[in-house]
This record gives sequence, C-alpha cells and structure tokens, in this order.
Amino acid sequence: MITSRAFAGRRYAVLGLARSGLATVETLVASGAGVTAWDNREAARDEAMALNADIADPLEIDLVGFAGVVVSPGVPLNRHPIAAHAREAHVPVIGDVELFAEARADLPPHKVVGITGTNGKSTVTALVAHMLESAGVPALMGGNIGLPILSRDPLPEGGVYVLELSSYQIDLAHSLACDVAVLTNLTPDHLDRYDGFAGYAASKARLFSLQHRDQVAIVAVDDDPSRMIAGRINHRLHRVSAQDIDPADQARWPALQGPHNAQNAVCAIAVCRMLGLNDEEIERGLATYRALPHRMEWVGEAAGARWYNDSKATNAASAAPALAAFPPAPDQRLHWIAGGQAKGDGLSACRPWFGHVKRAYLIGEAVEAFAAEIGDAIPVDRAGDLVTAVAHAAAAAEPGDIVLLSPACASFDQFRDYEQRGDAFRDLVRALAGRASGDG
Repeated sequence: MITSRAFAGRRYAVLGLARSGLATVETLVASGAGVTAWDNREAARDEAMALNADIADPLEIDLVGFAGVVVSPGVPLNRHPIAAHAREAHVPVIGDVELFAEARADLPPHKVVGITGTNGKSTVTALVAHMLESAGVPALMGGNIGLPILSRDPLPEGGVYVLELSSYQIDLAHSLACDVAVLTNLTPDHLDRYDGFAGYAASKARLFSLQHRDQVAIVAVDDDPSRMIAGRINHRLHRVSAQDIDPADQARWPALQGPHNAQNAVCAIAVCRMLGLNDEEIERGLATYRALPHRMEWVGEAAGARWYNDSKATNAASAAPALAAFPPAPDQRLHWIAGGQAKGDGLSACRPWFGHVKRAYLIGEAVEAFAAEIGDAIPVDRAGDLVTAVAHAAAAAEPGDIVLLSPACASFDQFRDYEQRGDAFRDLVRALAGRASGDG
C-alpha cells in the first residue's frame, strides 16, 4: 500500500467504509495517524476496528483538531450534514485521491495524469495505462477505476499514475497537481449534486486550476463547454479534437471504433506524447488495446459477423455513440440488441443513427415501448430475451455484419446488473463461435 510520513501524528475521520474507505483507514494507520471511522454497516465497522481504527460517527464527535474528514465520493456534499459539521470545526472534507496527492513527496519520482470528463474518461484512462505499459513504462490506474489508489504498491522511479477523476473526486481534492490533466468532453450530468450545469462544469475546471504553471492541460474542444474551459486556462494548453484522427489510422485500432473513440484516442495520444512515447510506441498501444469490459468491447467473430458488448450503455445517450460507430458500408450492416428496464428517456438520443441499423432485436420490459418508438424506421424483432436475440441475430447476420448489444436500458428486469448482462452476451457469442469451429 501507499503510506506517507505526512500523516504521522495526525488524526483523521473516515466516513464510509467500502473498498476505498477501508484502504484509507489501512494507509493512515500504517502511516502513524489516528483514525476514527464510521459506516452504517456493522460488518464494515468491524473491519475498520480490526485495522486499529476507533469507531464513532464523525457527525457526533467534536472534529476540532482533526487533519481531515475523508469521505467517499458518493457522499453528496451539497446535502450531507458532514460538510457543515466539518466547516464549523475548520476541518477540510477530502477524499482518498487528496491523501494520495499529499503522499506524493514520499513516493519514488513519478508523473501523475488526471483524466476527467462526462464521457470517455474510463476508456482514456485504461488506454493511456495500456499504451504506457506496452512501451515499457511502469503505470498504474486508479481513482474512479480499478482498485483504490492507496491500496496499491508504489510504482518504481519513472512510473506514471493514471487517475480517472469524477467531478466528486475533484471536489474532494485540494493539492492534486497533475503533471498532465485531461478533459474529454462536457455535457449535463449529476445535476442533483451541483447548482446547475455551471456548477458541474466549474467542478471539472478545478482540475486545471490545481495545476502548476509548468504542467500540461489537454482539452478536447469538440463541444462548446469544453472550449470555454480551454479558453480560461493560462498555462501549457493543448487543444485536441476527434477531427484530428485520420479514419484510415483508426481502422487499424479494432477496439477504438466510432467518433467517440476517435476523441478518446486523440486525448490518449496527446498524453503519451507529453510523456515521451514515440509514434511507433503509440501506434502499437492503440492497435493492441482491448476495450474495457462492457464498453464497446469486441467479443469476437461468429456467424460471419463481428460482435460487440456495450452492456454498460444503460440509457439512450450512452447507446447513441455505439450506433454512430457503424455507418452503412455501403448498406446497413448493424444488428442492434436493445431493451431491458427503460429509464424513461426513450430512444430520442439514438434516433439520428437509426439509419445505420439493419434490424433491432428487442428484449426485456422495454420491448413494446421501444417497438412503438422505433415504428417503421427499423425492422423490429421482438426477441424478448438475450438468448433469443443472439440466436436470431446470428441467423440473420451476413458476412461483414456487426451485432451490437447496446441496450439503452438498465438490466434489472432480467439480470443482476449490466456486468452480468454483458457476461451472458459474451458467453453466448463464444458458444456460437465454438460451434462454428467444431469446438463445442
């Protein structure tokens, strides 16, 4: 784990004891800090006690003299009483990423890349880490992705920490000066936690205000709010755009298809150039990258078609970029599996891309609502469930076609979560491929 002398002799309160909360307790105790921890779940409190933390609710104790209250990013600071209670005691409310920032002085010399944005930040984070590792640079993903950053072993000298940062994590950081900071894009999101879109945008922009003058900002300027943020940055700034990517180059990167992945790729390329990778190393990383599970994940080929698992697209706005990724060539080639438990936003965000779809296979509770909304725009197969949808798509697909699971719905009507839905799809496709090759 990561520890630091900066915490020794100080006292912290930790509110919320899921994975990152327990990792925080362990780091602070191992660093010589005193910790008072709390979670509503008794089992979590028992785990913290086993790590030598005191157990008490930070809302019910005097916080004067504490070095910080460490909260999970899931704690809504605009509504939770801990914010006012800490403010009265003049104690900062921070997150585990801020503790990492404070521990950096004790780590071997390294770089930190911070990646934020409404969409694409997970992919850019994973892509940058992959490109660095494939070039022989020690790298570690953390923040909003993977294991808690404090639970990881420090990188050797020359390593790069690649952090995916939600707006909540930026809100909880005060000294995180990223060597390279990235904004992928900005659209309305999480407005229940902010004073409108302007408050949300200001949270993202803070990542750049925490940087020093010699550090680098990279902003994808494909949307107006991101362009506005770029216009206010007065240190080293690189503007990038999805338009900078040559389609002929992108065609060589199987896991990075579609306009949204052009933007992801151009952000990652800019980061890696700043970190000293050459063109050959960058190209190798892009060509060998495998998509994150359930995010436009190429599963393989079966029944003459290429199959993609985009189960994480749980609303229409998330599914739309996946449909956009497969235009007719020259005829429609896309078989779209959609449906599940609808979120009430319909398919309007997907409508501009209906012309890309050869046939839609509808599943789950949304079958009739989606069929009515699609109308005559696309041929519809009321498959009902994923097994049937995969079988029907396999029977209808022709060589060169694409079969895409991008449900535009939650999964809870038929699956535990989107991951179980994506795993089931992957298993069905691999069984198809196995039968075709005689392995079954």
